[in-house]
Amino acid sequence: MDVRSQISMVFHLDKCIGCHTCSIACKNIWTDRKGTEYMWWNNVETKPGTGYPTKWEDQEKYKGGWEVKNGNLKLKSTGKARIIPNIFHNPHQPSLDDYYEPWTYKYDELFTAPEGNDQPTAKPISMITGEPMDIKAGPNWDDDLSGSPIYAENDPNFDNLSEEQKAQMFAIERLVFFYFPRICNHCLNPACVASCPSGALHKRGEDGIVLVDQERCRGWRSCIPACPYKKTYYNWQTGKSEKCILCFPRIESGQAPACFHSCVGRIRYLGVLLYDADMIDEIAKLPDNELVEAQRRMILDPNDPEVIRAARENGVHDSVIESAQKSPIYKFVKEWGIALPPHIEYRTLPMLFYVPPMLPVMTSMDGDAKKNMIEGMFPDFDKARAPMEFLANLFSAGNTGVLKYTLKKQMAIRQYRRAVTVGDITMEAAKKMLLEADCSVEAAEEIYKLTTLCTFDDRFVIPPAHREEAIEMMKDPLEYKQQVGFGLREEPMRGA
Repeated sequence: MDVRSQISMVFHLDKCIGCHTCSIACKNIWTDRKGTEYMWWNNVETKPGTGYPTKWEDQEKYKGGWEVKNGNLKLKSTGKARIIPNIFHNPHQPSLDDYYEPWTYKYDELFTAPEGNDQPTAKPISMITGEPMDIKAGPNWDDDLSGSPIYAENDPNFDNLSEEQKAQMFAIERLVFFYFPRICNHCLNPACVASCPSGALHKRGEDGIVLVDQERCRGWRSCIPACPYKKTYYNWQTGKSEKCILCFPRIESGQAPACFHSCVGRIRYLGVLLYDADMIDEIAKLPDNELVEAQRRMILDPNDPEVIRAARENGVHDSVIESAQKSPIYKFVKEWGIALPPHIEYRTLPMLFYVPPMLPVMTSMDGDAKKNMIEGMFPDFDKARAPMEFLANLFSAGNTGVLKYTLKKQMAIRQYRRAVTVGDITMEAAKKMLLEADCSVEAAEEIYKLTTLCTFDDRFVIPPAHREEAIEMMKDPLEYKQQVGFGLREEPMRGA
């Protein structure tokens, strides 16, 4: 058992209001430089929709992620024989048109325009060429469009839905959408790292954050098509690749990443997971419909004495283990099973999980309204405005059973809280729903508190950084391990 620690995340989609505050916070800090104008390390999309870059989920076009061939994992986008031929042109790399051509406005014309009969306007100009341009797309161009025939109907998650299901989705009375914020998933099996010929991309041992060494990067750009989520970018000014760094300088000082800290809807949670790295290759080769549960098996119980012993032997600090024991991510993903990974069929094993949205249900309230609510709405997820197959394609590799388990538990908790606060549902009926949803009253209360009444410290459980130990490790790893006794010293060292 190779126990390692991973900084992981959960986004609760029922709480996202689509304000893009997270995107702007990230943009202002990290990608406001020349060459990064088109980059949005954090972006918020509308689903259904084609996203940013356009149709990033279409791996027939972009060839991102992994595939299993002859029992082995292979990158879809590249390999030893394809690196050199693709160095000057990679046919699966997004173009600027797939992202968008960034622009600004000639604001000075508002003040310097000569006197006239018309109100002066600020003309849009390209931030790449500096020339006037006709704006045709943007990073959130399909924001709030819902039933748009241009964007929503071209969402790749509709590929295996029937024509009847698609038609129902875009009927006027059924129109619905939800917001889908995205950052780098800092995967356990990152395709971007595996594709990099120069070894510039790497996964930090102490917390699993995936970074690009700017000194080693040679601009091969293999990482860009290899990432199925399209969260690595090419800086045309420096000739280097860049990506989300999860604001690791903030994490090391005990602060939440900028996008997390600025989130208006408080949808974001951050914590530590312990996992068994020996299982990565085995699990990534499993059939699509088994991947969600298999990834959960990789996540280890931080309170298990055997796991704690193995973690210490592997150099995981006691303070990291303590953080893992308090992690909200462990509860959402492993204990409660209500957070799911995005497109796990790409086999990168993402460490960003989503609580799926409780989309409106198409049902009637004929007859006894209370009875209809308890006995009718609960099992009627097949009547949701967005087909279960659509959500399952996004969050559970098409496994609708895993998705329904999550939605039933959320619905049961809502009805239980309604029984507590409103009283128009009997407590007996509410507890029956909890039982059917595999949820105890105690778990329901805990989920309710963590998703509605939680404090900053409840949402962000950040382990202390031990930079002094990292410096010692660089000097002599063997001597370092002997000094710290594999984490068994009586007084753990405390980081800055």
